[in-house]
Amino acid sequence: MEPLLRCINLSKSYGALPVLRQVSFAVNAGEVVGLAGRSGSGKSVLAMLLAGVERPSEGDMYIAGQRLRWPINPRVAGVSVIHQRPELAERLDITANVFLGGELGWPAAGGWLRVPNRRRMDQRAAEILDQLEVHFTTLREKVSNLSSEQRQMIAIARALVRPARLVVVDEPTMPLSYGYQQRLLDLIRQWQQQGVAVIFASNNLDHLFAVADRIVVLRQGYCVADYRTDTTGREEVVSALVGTTDRQQLTPIMWALDSYYRAREQAEKLGHQQTLLEQNLAVQDSLNRQLIDKLAEQVSALDRANLALQDAQRRLLTEREQERKSLARELHDQVIQDLLSINYQLEEIEAEAEQAAEADELAEVRTSIRALVDDVRRICGNLRPPTIDSLGLGSALQSFTRDWSARSGVGVALDLDARLGRLPEAIELSIFRIVQEGLSNVRKHARASAVQISLKHTSPRTLLIAIADNGRGLPAGFDLAGLAADGHYGLLGISERVALLEGRLHVQNQPGGGALLQAEIPHPRVEIARTA
Repeated sequence: MEPLLRCINLSKSYGALPVLRQVSFAVNAGEVVGLAGRSGSGKSVLAMLLAGVERPSEGDMYIAGQRLRWPINPRVAGVSVIHQRPELAERLDITANVFLGGELGWPAAGGWLRVPNRRRMDQRAAEILDQLEVHFTTLREKVSNLSSEQRQMIAIARALVRPARLVVVDEPTMPLSYGYQQRLLDLIRQWQQQGVAVIFASNNLDHLFAVADRIVVLRQGYCVADYRTDTTGREEVVSALVGTTDRQQLTPIMWALDSYYRAREQAEKLGHQQTLLEQNLAVQDSLNRQLIDKLAEQVSALDRANLALQDAQRRLLTEREQERKSLARELHDQVIQDLLSINYQLEEIEAEAEQAAEADELAEVRTSIRALVDDVRRICGNLRPPTIDSLGLGSALQSFTRDWSARSGVGVALDLDARLGRLPEAIELSIFRIVQEGLSNVRKHARASAVQISLKHTSPRTLLIAIADNGRGLPAGFDLAGLAADGHYGLLGISERVALLEGRLHVQNQPGGGALLQAEIPHPRVEIARTA
């Protein structure tokens, strides 16, 4: 199938300064392609080329198989662009800026000029702004009097005036609050469902992973990577962003001790410092050369050690789950069955007993055996939840929390996303263990009488796990890095599992008392039905 957009060897230079170098990629109809890159990587220049604002020094662009020729009229080509800085006419009002260059009206005498229909334009502008949940006292307000966020939302509204085959979104989220950022992400999903191709440039990897089908990475003007979001992770994308081509040379996530973003920040700083040193290498003496080599050697050794620790931990958790599964099956298939067989034999002996005292003693033994069978079944459930393989994570959590609440005397309210589907086995088991270890930590340390657990999708690729209790909360000066020293191995295990899934963990006290644990876990795309 012919891609809607195909860029071949696009290059752009300003004088002797190259900003884009031989960039080639394609976008299909209904596909969202994310553009990732640090400042100066060429993302905004590429957006300006697609918008027809700039002309490439070399290369070609094709829309639906037709080669574009400059000057480009984006509207004729079916391209709509939302720029990083909104391009507005400062002296015009809101409606005029929404329809700037695409006014509604009727032809004037001669047919080459259109007379704007203000009533129709006001009505349509109000509908579009209401769709974006943006409200103004009057549409006659000049945009020069508006805030940066309001101005950006007007620029976004302009992209909805006319249908487009391709929408280019160039990092418009910087001035937007969280609510409007999410509204823009919803809008991108709507375009995708309508078959519109979207190029979304952003520095926020969470946003890119939430909506993009692919992520194209630009670095120093080159296209250095093109990943499918369902088969890659933040670590691989950050590796391309900071300039390491070998995964073993990227500073891994410092699981259980540091958050992902701190590791990324340190990697970028280190990469920048090393680049500066290498650029000055020609004018440095032999001591500087030795320092650079030593720094690179130490960083490489640290990277290999951290990566080896991560891989060892993954193998350990996987093998532990397999051992638990085998042990649970052995207990269920052999020990429990043997106990039940003995119980049936005792029942027959009890029926044949001639003295009442003997029958009573046998009845007590049978009662003890039944209690032992229940205990062994509970141990099997802790080793490997029996329902998770057949019925999935939701059923396993419902069964486990009911049993835990009955044994501990602590009330549990479980709130599962109605759209929670089946996830890969390793992710389902990890989430179950996070909840299991979280409740164990509540029972040991919180002195709580009630716990609330929720699993909610924050995007088709992200699940948020929240465990909140009404206990005594976290101690003053709580430090996640000091868990092992204080004996809090449950929270340490949770932090390790979350980090190995490339997720994020946040633990804090609640304003009304008690502790709140939140873990955001990425996973392959789960199609979430839109509610009316």
